Amino acid sequence: MKKVLVLLMGISLMFSCSHIISKDSRELVDETMSHEALFANPDAYVGKTVILGGFIVKTTNTGDITYIEVVQNPLDYRGRPRTRDHSYGRFLILAEGFIDAAIFSPGRVLSVAGEVLGTKTESLGKMRYSYLLVRSREMHIISHKQGIPVHIGIGVWQTF
Repeated sequence: MKKVLVLLMGISLMFSCSHIISKDSRELVDETMSHEALFANPDAYVGKTVILGGFIVKTTNTGDITYIEVVQNPLDYRGRPRTRDHSYGRFLILAEGFIDAAIFSPGRVLSVAGEVLGTKTESLGKMRYSYLLVRSREMHIISHKQGIPVHIGIGVWQTF
């Protein structure tokens, strides 16, 4: 019984600490490229694969293409945005097909792996803004639950 428990805990830890983006997508990324340089000059990275994350501002469906506007945030070692306190700018995700705006709604956090297409200039308030444009290869909404999924309890309904 002890061996089974140790095995289950090991499997749980392995999956809870794994990167959210697949290994296939991660292998395409140039690790020497910084997010700062990417946002400063997106056209220099056209065709490159990047992994970005942040929180959704808006999702817009236009027939067979969906655009998701995201405020970029730094990623942790698992590829998940770790803070809203720092950003190099906003980016647009171009996704083929219909993406439900009720699921990819404002405030939700996501990570995406995709190809840099350059920039797309759109209105942002009363100004024009050049968004980094990324074609989605792989995209994941981040669950609100963070941390290790362990409950320690005494009694029937009491946990601490």
